[in-house]
Amino acid sequence: MQSMLTKFESKSSRAKGIAFHPKRPWILVSLHTSTIQLWDYRMGTLIDRFEEHDGPVRGIDFHCTQPLFVSGGDDYKIKVWSYQTRRCLFTLNGHLDYVRTVFFHHELPWILSSSDDQTIRIWNWQNRSLICTMTGHNHYTMCAQFHPKEDLIVSASLDQSVRVWDISGLRKKHSAPTSMTFEDQMARANANQADMFGNTDAVVKFVLEGHDRGVNWVSFHPTLPLIISAGDDRNVKLWRMSETKAWEVDTCRGHFQNSSACLFHPHQDLILSVGEDKTVRVWDLNKRTAVQSFKRENDRFWVIAAHPEINLFAAGHDNGVMVFKLERERPAYAIHQNNLFFVNKEKHVRSFDFTQNIQSPSMLSLKKLGAPWVPPRTLSYNPAERSILVTSPTDGGTYELINLPKDASGAVEPTDTKRGTGNSAVFVARNRFAVFNSSSQTIDIKDLSNSTTKTIKTPTNINDIYFGGTGCLLLCAPSTVILYDIQQKKTVAELAVSGVKYVVWSNDGLHAALLSKHNVTIVTKTLEQVSSLHETIRIKSATWDDVGVLLYSTLNHIKYTLLNGDNGIIRTLGETIYLTKVKGRSLFCLDRQAKPKLLDIDPTEYRFKLALVKRNYDEMLSIIKTSNLVGQSIISYLQKKGYPEIALQFVQDPQTRFELAIECGNLEVAVEMAKELDRPKLWTRLSAEALSQGNHQVVEMAYQKLRNFDKLSFLYLVTGDTEKLNRMAKIAEHRNDYTARFQNAIYLGDVETRIQMLKEIDLYPLAYVTAKAHGLNEECEAILEASGLTEEDIRIPEISVPIPPPKAIVPTHQKNWPLRAASQSFFEKALLGQVESMTIEDEAPSGTNGFAMDEGAVDGKGFNGDLLDVEGEEDAAGWDMGDDDLNLEQVGELAVETDGAGVGMSEAELWARNSPIAADHVAAGSFETAMQLLNRQVGAVNFEPLKPRFMEIYQASKTYLPATVGLPPLVNYVRRTIEETDSRKILPAIPRDLESVRTNGLQKGFAAMKANNLEEGVKIFRGVLHNLILATVQNKSEIEEAKRIIRTATEYIIAMSIELERRDIATDESQAKRNLELSAYFTKPILELPHRQIALMSAMKLAYTKKNHVLAAHFASRVLANSSQGKNAENARKIKAVSERSGQDAIEIEYDQFAEFDICAASYTPIYSGQPFVQDPFTGAKYHPRYKGSICRVSQVTEIGAPASGLRLLAQ
Repeated sequence: MQSMLTKFESKSSRAKGIAFHPKRPWILVSLHTSTIQLWDYRMGTLIDRFEEHDGPVRGIDFHCTQPLFVSGGDDYKIKVWSYQTRRCLFTLNGHLDYVRTVFFHHELPWILSSSDDQTIRIWNWQNRSLICTMTGHNHYTMCAQFHPKEDLIVSASLDQSVRVWDISGLRKKHSAPTSMTFEDQMARANANQADMFGNTDAVVKFVLEGHDRGVNWVSFHPTLPLIISAGDDRNVKLWRMSETKAWEVDTCRGHFQNSSACLFHPHQDLILSVGEDKTVRVWDLNKRTAVQSFKRENDRFWVIAAHPEINLFAAGHDNGVMVFKLERERPAYAIHQNNLFFVNKEKHVRSFDFTQNIQSPSMLSLKKLGAPWVPPRTLSYNPAERSILVTSPTDGGTYELINLPKDASGAVEPTDTKRGTGNSAVFVARNRFAVFNSSSQTIDIKDLSNSTTKTIKTPTNINDIYFGGTGCLLLCAPSTVILYDIQQKKTVAELAVSGVKYVVWSNDGLHAALLSKHNVTIVTKTLEQVSSLHETIRIKSATWDDVGVLLYSTLNHIKYTLLNGDNGIIRTLGETIYLTKVKGRSLFCLDRQAKPKLLDIDPTEYRFKLALVKRNYDEMLSIIKTSNLVGQSIISYLQKKGYPEIALQFVQDPQTRFELAIECGNLEVAVEMAKELDRPKLWTRLSAEALSQGNHQVVEMAYQKLRNFDKLSFLYLVTGDTEKLNRMAKIAEHRNDYTARFQNAIYLGDVETRIQMLKEIDLYPLAYVTAKAHGLNEECEAILEASGLTEEDIRIPEISVPIPPPKAIVPTHQKNWPLRAASQSFFEKALLGQVESMTIEDEAPSGTNGFAMDEGAVDGKGFNGDLLDVEGEEDAAGWDMGDDDLNLEQVGELAVETDGAGVGMSEAELWARNSPIAADHVAAGSFETAMQLLNRQVGAVNFEPLKPRFMEIYQASKTYLPATVGLPPLVNYVRRTIEETDSRKILPAIPRDLESVRTNGLQKGFAAMKANNLEEGVKIFRGVLHNLILATVQNKSEIEEAKRIIRTATEYIIAMSIELERRDIATDESQAKRNLELSAYFTKPILELPHRQIALMSAMKLAYTKKNHVLAAHFASRVLANSSQGKNAENARKIKAVSERSGQDAIEIEYDQFAEFDICAASYTPIYSGQPFVQDPFTGAKYHPRYKGSICRVSQVTEIGAPASGLRLLAQ
């Protein structure tokens, strides 16, 4: 029998009592030091301590339904506790000596206690009274327990006897009153003779004598009329009872010190006992023979307990407690296509059909494989031979190779079996399997006749082997996993992963999940790590969804993880299960009884995240429209990934909707939510966001809600809205706000109003000066007359001509300012029904651009498809997509159209000192250090193309204000960290931020591609690269965005350069082969879908023209795969039909449509998978090795293959 599986261990003083919670993963441990500990044995954490007893606490028990537990100790007290309020509710006093054990009744509100005062007492914990005292033992009563079903109690004493008590009379006495028959009344009147305490409610039924010394523990069997007892005579005795008598059945001998406690296995024919000889022993109930012994070095065992429902045991010893299992509960199973083969609890082999949801009858019986209570460890299935390979831990590890019968006719014993020794066995090919021997650290490769064909010495000490692909094994060592080639006897790959216990392969065989106790590591088939995650709860199993998502189960959850590491919870579990297969919303699994189960799951969350990662907009839109995907986790996920506009669709809470609307710039929703909530702080934030977008109409509304009259007046001034400015003046007059009146009068240039206001507040001198300055002589005379003065009485300095108030050159109050584009995102348009289809190549209705929106609309939310507005196929600008020379009827055309689109100590030296970003050094004027940084980070060696960008950044970092004549101008350093006061963190403003590059540079490049202006396109995209090599970003998400833009620009430069190269030789018939090759290579770079269609249509047309029909059909198929509608698709179908009939290529070219390859950015020739190559450290463009050390053809700045640390864009 395999060794025990320890699940939890605690370190403390001597444990005298143990109790499992019936539902939660909790265990109570009462200690010799008067402390009661409450542990979570799954998490391994101490939840609480209870310390009111004085002296050792020997008895402890949970109530089966109420949040209560009871304890008894050497202070003679029984305490009832609430673990919810974490305090003692009351104390039961009455025992005159140590309390040894306490137990709750499974139904009635009773507590049973045994004590060294030689009595057993029953208490009612509801009315807190003693209801029965049972006497008869003449020494310490060490243990007393209720029968799990009947009205019986069993007790053990140091008087060497075990007593069985009948408490049916007590139940009748304390049950609810009912009508009694005459016979019941007579029976109650003539009840059993009272004992010495006058007790007639509980009487002795049997006295069991057989132990030679005191009895320490006694326990009932959960279902059978059996009793087990353990005593100081080192024996464990088994007793049987009937209605009239009880007798000793047998004795289990083996302990060589006092036997402290014992119990029956709740589910199997086993007995467990512990003793002061430091052992836990397991006995066969039927044969009464020892089957297993587990020994600790220094700790005597005092108590043992079994979980009431699951297969867990706990034993208390001198230094704490250990929770353990006797054997693994994981069923042995294997999956092949839509069939599950597994071994059930009866050790029968069965199969389960996932498609029909049907379990087959038993196919084989494996009862002879190992001991009856030891389940098989693993099962491996060979579909070619319809055979199984089963391993068992019995006798140090054995395996059996068995052929499955064709028909499941019942649990027949296998006739033709091949058997051997080994710890693990797994099929590695249709006619070979591998057997691992742990003791010798060898792997035997055997054929189906069980003959060894090859023996392999493991490269290091390993624990287990798993299938690693045809002809390969995964060797799991304690701290590494090794991919081993059996044929070549060599290590192919090695990965540092600790404690791998199981390996689960994806359905396509490209990925595997390595499961350890608390970690999941996803690797490729070549053992390259893709992602990993950690769980605090033990991981039990895993399976792969058809879309490449890993679902895994812990003890209490089913969770998922994507390949990029994003993960979440699918559902909680009431019991531990082992996942076998996922099909849509159905999850197939096996429970611990090895019974197939079908669970309903909701895959919406992980399918949505997967669609988001893969940019599968069609599925995302479908999920948003049809599912109820809600919750803070998905909202946070979308915000983290930079999609607040999508998160907005899931939220109903007004405050959250407002926050998301502000984040994604959706003023319409923000205004709606601000009106609903109507809080000043929200209006303030809305006004700031609207102002940054140039939407002064919303700003006006917000200022009106805030009653911010000063800002309203200034807003009307700068927008040239004189009418409303006059209205603000009247409002100020109505409010008697003289300051506002004066301010509005200045804005309006209304001198008369200012003079009148000054007169009203008796400021006649100011009124006179104002009138005099503006030449209002009559008003001056009136003021003098009112003051009783003459002009001779007043002396005023010489007054210059007043400056007229500024006026808006062009009134803009009727329309908003175009400061920042904040149009609806693609998803918002789609949800509003403005997008008819997610496929951007489909023909659009006339008068629209394919998105059913105005041609001039600009969407700057992303560049992967959303920056392209496709009109249809009638206009592909300069691209020749016609069928003039193809003899085809009305071939459509593809159209691609792009949107039009600190304070004080701030010095340049600080910028260079504060930042590792090259752009900041350029702004500081430190060109040399900037070049050194670029050389180290991206291998830059040719800085000539960057000179315009250097000068642009340097000139934009300062402003100059003219000073007094003859003095130099005042220099102001322009910073991007405007609110920063720490001189160590101030940084310069860098022109052309990421948003500008994305919405302007890329758009212009896409427009050049669409217009067939490739030379200009190459310049534009190269300019994008030059802008980004000297740029800064604000956060990590923008770093990823910058990397995507660099990849896009690189792909477009390579694609355009290939096509330009092809055009140079297009008319040279001697270069026809190269012409076709370049045309084919033009389709390899990763372009936006409409542009990829352009490349495919061009290549298809050229191949068809040159009579390379196989190649033309291939490109036609790719065109149709991208879009099955429209004129281009119709054209492609015709070419495909004609080409497939021919099925020949006139010119053989170097282009393998089935091989994986990249294009060398210098020679424009393939670099096939597995061939050596070098990369440019900045753009990532690949080159043949001969180009190492030369200038990158894409960026024209960096050195190919140069060592580089990576471009820094974030100053952290």
